[in-house]
Amino acid sequence: MDAFTAGLMQRIEATETDLSRARESGDDFLVEVEQAELDDLRRLAAEHGVQLTAATA
Repeated sequence: MDAFTAGLMQRIEATETDLSRARESGDDFLVEVEQAELDDLRRLAAEHGVQLTAATA
């Protein structure tokens, strides 16, 4: 795995964690922000042919 892919996967995992925390805390605005970030990261992965695992897809 190259550095780009590893970094992208790390950012996706961190964003998923942040999204879960935002949902648990009931912060609707932060949920929207984190979901948008996650969508962007997944789009970036798809554009570069990075295969996501079931957990990050």
